[in-house]
Amino acid sequence: MSSDEVARAFACTFAGPHGATALAHLRAVTIDRRLGPEASEALLRFVEGQRALVATIEALIARGRG
Repeated sequence: MSSDEVARAFACTFAGPHGATALAHLRAVTIDRRLGPEASEALLRFVEGQRALVATIEALIARGRG
């Protein structure tokens, strides 16, 4: 499977109102999440991994739509 096929698959999966709702939720609980100063280094690393995954999904969707 080529990277273009994967990008198109993500674009199709998240197309439409249900996909937009799911993507907005993923963004809200990862990229838009803020941690307080008491957050441990382990938690910061965990959340950063989640953010990276959602950012990758968003980039694939954008590429698949382009």
